[in-house]
Amino acid sequence: MGSLEVWSLIKQGWRRKPEQEDKVRRLISNLPYEDLRRKYQPNRQYANNSIKTTKYTVWSFIPMNLFEQFHRFANVYFVVIAMLNFVPIVNAFEPGVALIPICVILILTAIKDAWEDFRRYQADKQLNNMPCSIYSRKEKDFVSKCWKDVRVGDFVKVVCNEVIPADILLLHSSDPNGVCHIETANLDGETNLKQRQIVRGFAAPDGSFQPEYFSSIIYCEKPSNNLNRFKGYLDKPDKKKIGFGKENLLLRGCTVRNTDEAAGIVVYAGHETKAMLNNKGPRYKRSKLERKVNTDVLFCVALLFIMCLIGALGYFIWLETFPDIPPFVPPDSNNNYISPALSGFYMFFTMVILLQVLIPISLYVSIELIKVGQIFFITNDIDLYDEETDSRIQCRALNITEDLGQIKYIFSDKTGTLTENKMVFRRCSVMGIEYCHRENGDHCNGSASFMDFFLALAICNTVVVSTAMLPRQFRFPNFGGNPDKHNENIQCLNSQLRCRLQSLLKRMGSLSHIVNSFQSIPEKSSKSRSSLKDVKEEEAEDYSDSGSNNPSRRNSSASHHSEEERGTVSDPNGLCYEAESPDEAALVYAAKAYGFTLLARAPDRVTVRLPQGAVLSFEVLDTLAFDSTRKRMSVVVRHPITREVVIYTKGADSAIMELLDCHGRSNKRKKIASKTQRHLDLYASAGLRTLCIAKKVLSEQAYDDWASIRQEAESTIDNREELLMETAVHLETNLTLLGATGIEDRLQDDVPATIAALREAGIQVWVLTGDKNETAVNIAYSCRLFNQGDMVFTLNTDSRSILDCTLGEVRRYTAPSQSWSFQSIVGAVMPTESTGPTFGLVIEGRTLSMVFEAHLQMKLLELARHCRSVLCCRVTPLQKSAVVKLVRNKLKVMTLSIGDGANDVNMIQTADIGIGISGQEGMQAVMASDFAITHFKHLKKLLLVHGHWCYSRLAKMVIYFFYKNVMYVNLLFWYQFYCGFSGTAMIDYWLMIFFNLFFTSTPPIMFGIMDRDISAETLLGLPELYKTGQNSEFYKRATFWIVMLDAFYQSLVCFFIPYWTYQGSDIDIFTFGTPMNTVSLFTILLHLAIEIKSWTAIHWGFMVGSVLLYFIVALIFSAICINCNPPSNPYWIMENQMADPVFYLVCIITTVVALLPRYIIRVLQGTLALSPLVQARKLDRLSTEARDQQIKNWKSQRSPSEVPTNLVSPVDSFSNSFEQSFYNSSLEREMPDMQWDSNEETQNTFSKGHRRSISTMTV
Repeated sequence: MGSLEVWSLIKQGWRRKPEQEDKVRRLISNLPYEDLRRKYQPNRQYANNSIKTTKYTVWSFIPMNLFEQFHRFANVYFVVIAMLNFVPIVNAFEPGVALIPICVILILTAIKDAWEDFRRYQADKQLNNMPCSIYSRKEKDFVSKCWKDVRVGDFVKVVCNEVIPADILLLHSSDPNGVCHIETANLDGETNLKQRQIVRGFAAPDGSFQPEYFSSIIYCEKPSNNLNRFKGYLDKPDKKKIGFGKENLLLRGCTVRNTDEAAGIVVYAGHETKAMLNNKGPRYKRSKLERKVNTDVLFCVALLFIMCLIGALGYFIWLETFPDIPPFVPPDSNNNYISPALSGFYMFFTMVILLQVLIPISLYVSIELIKVGQIFFITNDIDLYDEETDSRIQCRALNITEDLGQIKYIFSDKTGTLTENKMVFRRCSVMGIEYCHRENGDHCNGSASFMDFFLALAICNTVVVSTAMLPRQFRFPNFGGNPDKHNENIQCLNSQLRCRLQSLLKRMGSLSHIVNSFQSIPEKSSKSRSSLKDVKEEEAEDYSDSGSNNPSRRNSSASHHSEEERGTVSDPNGLCYEAESPDEAALVYAAKAYGFTLLARAPDRVTVRLPQGAVLSFEVLDTLAFDSTRKRMSVVVRHPITREVVIYTKGADSAIMELLDCHGRSNKRKKIASKTQRHLDLYASAGLRTLCIAKKVLSEQAYDDWASIRQEAESTIDNREELLMETAVHLETNLTLLGATGIEDRLQDDVPATIAALREAGIQVWVLTGDKNETAVNIAYSCRLFNQGDMVFTLNTDSRSILDCTLGEVRRYTAPSQSWSFQSIVGAVMPTESTGPTFGLVIEGRTLSMVFEAHLQMKLLELARHCRSVLCCRVTPLQKSAVVKLVRNKLKVMTLSIGDGANDVNMIQTADIGIGISGQEGMQAVMASDFAITHFKHLKKLLLVHGHWCYSRLAKMVIYFFYKNVMYVNLLFWYQFYCGFSGTAMIDYWLMIFFNLFFTSTPPIMFGIMDRDISAETLLGLPELYKTGQNSEFYKRATFWIVMLDAFYQSLVCFFIPYWTYQGSDIDIFTFGTPMNTVSLFTILLHLAIEIKSWTAIHWGFMVGSVLLYFIVALIFSAICINCNPPSNPYWIMENQMADPVFYLVCIITTVVALLPRYIIRVLQGTLALSPLVQARKLDRLSTEARDQQIKNWKSQRSPSEVPTNLVSPVDSFSNSFEQSFYNSSLEREMPDMQWDSNEETQNTFSKGHRRSISTMTV
């Protein structure tokens, strides 16, 4: 290559438009520049593919780690105190000794950080050196290199089961249809296969791919963390623009499946890939208890300031009592004496150094260790383990475990959270006629409408047909776009089929010409089918059972097995449908059960086998994906026989019904729409999920005009989503209604019992769902969110006065003592017991929008606080998060959100605690959550048991920590009154440091991890015990100050009893201080022993071990430290003390007197003032049978409104029977043309829904 040519290429690589660079990324192929150095590469400004997640290097570790640790105020405080001790005029200890505590904390933290960073370094090294295939212009082939060598603009090839090294724009696939299947489990947790297709126009006829001939310029958006958004276009040399989107992008971290090989050009690499931009690491939240601790630390700082000020003033006053300068006051270096006022000022800082332990330096480290221990026990709870999925609870946020015990509001999704999200096709309505699931087989051969309806179920989706997780080759039947070739291939079919289909197809407008396409076909026997039991499907060629274990396949299999229970015979070759949602899988399996079998799907073709054996291959012209704004999806296909352009659309009834064409043949179509709407209402009242199915036939000219506009929208970057939305809305008009479906989504196990227990615990449960009103209300009654006797108000209007009217209606039934004010709402006051009715509230999305736009949030909250439960229907993900934020910020309460889908992520991240359920909709909710569980029922034990334990343990431990430090520091403070406030300590410095660092550090940690005030069985049996955590009864401001007073009292006892004992003797200072140090150890440990409610061998081991460690260290220290702290001499002091009987007498008497008030109060509380917690602890001492009986007696004393709703009285049973018969007769009169199912299960489902609806009072 000549120098001029090289220079021209370099200029071409540099030629960019600055105004576009700010908005889009421009890149070209690296192949022409392969021999040039990096600074001459055209894409050199973009990040390479090397990953570095470490924070430190060998040289930067010490300064950076110290810099990070000094961001903590406590560390800075203690370093300043240690530095003060190096100032001779204010020092209280030996300077080196004062550095020991903070150095130990810093070193331990640094070791932990270094180990974590080293592990990150090893992971980065392993990832960066993984092999991949990069195209080389020299070798004319793909060569093996490492991931770290990949650059933007390189061509990379990936093979089956290989992890994708960077974000790659797909340009080639070995699949003849230009498809590449990927699994995104490493990215979003979803294990169902997803299709990616090559950029339009890059499919080579011979299947070869030659990167050196790639000459287009790529324009795409800047790197972003949005996994569902990618847009750009290819600018070809002929100035033609080809648009592409997320369906053309292979994401880093995904795995190629079922495709031999795929190749493309790298658009994002390294830290600019979407996977890395979404890798934010563990989230950090500050718990409510931690915020209180920070406040109380400030109180301790104020207390320290007061004590130091008293010491400084006392020293000044003491010096003023001398007429001359005392002989024990030394001069400074210039032989000048310091004035008493200045000496008092210096003494203030000396007292700060002496009393520094008042600020608990090790408290935060202890809290972190306790939370790690609590998480260990939570994750290893066998009751929270799901054997079916072999998964346990995940704790993704490590520092908010105690918040689990203080929740007041729970916001829950419905589908997949309260329900199983395993869909079963139950009923359908076709052209205004309703059929139960079992009877459809009788009618699918009698009307043309059924063929279009079930074809729509099989075609209008994004379901991928797959087999094993191995390379596969699709061999599609040759029923493509060539009619002549189609006619030749189809002559192998049965002539009897032509006769049977003739009468059916003549009545179909869009399929009428199929009859003429069937020639003389050899005879082939076929079995007539009168019910689903006789369904026998042909074998699909080249497909085998996958045996996959991913969730979507399990869901699909579950739906299929449900069909088998009703008589369906599964495909012997095991077609496996990879669906992105359980609804789609249920519909495809329903169509398959009636003979409309989806055989294969490619980006441009979908193949369906008809009931009589004919195979049709539809050309897919476009797919309009589902979105939450349109609430529908559409597939545009070309019919293989008639060559007509047909649009099949499915979506929510609220979206489809508004788009129907009721002008032509208006009466008939309006009647069909009216009947279908009545069926939809019945389905919804029965708790079934509803969808509408519609179609539209386009003329060729209309489609060409629309396609050109669509292609132009796809080729833009700015406002691409808006333009695509406009094109979709423009096409989906004047639809012809085909029918509707009703799909059952069963409740999860123990959901009613879990919600009942949570409500007994004082937790308000709100359900936020996108489902329609009737479906959501039915589920609300099923899960006991609403009870039969509740007065339910439904708000579904844009009127601003509706809130005032509803509030007035509620206040009529509310006692005056339950009236609400703004102050009571902010204070989160719970309503008192009332004999009046209980209320429920149902509010729809459009009313919520009106409330937020009209600033009526406080009125909504006032109304909601009167209601025991709230149900929000037809709400968007943004509305969900807005409701959670409103309650959390205005009511100042602890909130918890739980969901299972991507639409719940905003709600989960807004709440104080977010919980994700690893269900059927992938893992995006789990990845955004603080805790992840597998079933809603696990929430009961997680909150009522582990939440109570975590909060009570940590709250008591923090209070104890403050007590321990204040009690011990006050011994030094009281001594100042007898040493002239000189800042002298009567305890050896080393023993003082070891006291908090070793002797009394581990027992409170074990207390915070393992103590159980009440057993799990009792906490589950008596959910109202959870209210102690909601009311913060273990850690109130009054509790803090009472403990401070107790610490002052105990310190006075521990100081003055030894002082009076040795008063008048000639013992030295350390002989005087050693009994105080020993007594304080016994008092502090026995104080903790009084608070421990469940003793184990571990508790005994740490308590006894702490005492033994103290005496061993003290004896050794006294024996070897001859002159460690001049001028004092600690030598042999402990040995002499232990040989003196007075020492033991002082220890016993002082400890008893110090702890006697606390012990008496605890005895009186357990005897006279029986709180619910004390009574519950007494129940734990009984046998299992006696305890269960006492719990039943306890519950029976509650008000009737609190009795579990699953206890049905005889009157209710009679009422239910009456409603059942009334329901059946009224429906028969109302809808005589409906085909009723004799299946008892179906009738019970409908009657249950109707019973709930008529027993609910709505406004």
